[in-house]
Amino acid sequence: MTHLLAKFVVPAAALWLGIIPVPATSGPEGVWLTPPDRKGQTAHVDAKKCGVAYCGTIVTVFAPSGEPISAATVGQRVFWDMIGSSDVYEGRAFVPAHNRNYNARMRVNGNRMTVSGCLGLVCQSQIWLRVR
Repeated sequence: MTHLLAKFVVPAAALWLGIIPVPATSGPEGVWLTPPDRKGQTAHVDAKKCGVAYCGTIVTVFAPSGEPISAATVGQRVFWDMIGSSDVYEGRAFVPAHNRNYNARMRVNGNRMTVSGCLGLVCQSQIWLRVR
């Protein structure tokens, strides 16, 4: 648990509070830390331009202890065709825990990005933190 705090919780809290400055860029480009899933695992998602839109791919998965682990989702594209302005993008997303694609929206606010998606009337969202 101490390793988890040192590796993720403390840096994430520092980013959240603005103690560690990560240059804010407009748009979703960068590497983002996802919140823990049902298994307590987090991931780094690399977001970049893919043609005229943005896409994001899982590049690293971390165990609850904070150690990088081998996971089937590494290399998985989790969002694509995201088109929009400097702070709001809409496109498609894949949620590995559900094994489904969804219509999705990303709202970038500095080094925080709210990622949301809906299936019918049921919607969920997460806050991702830019780590670089």
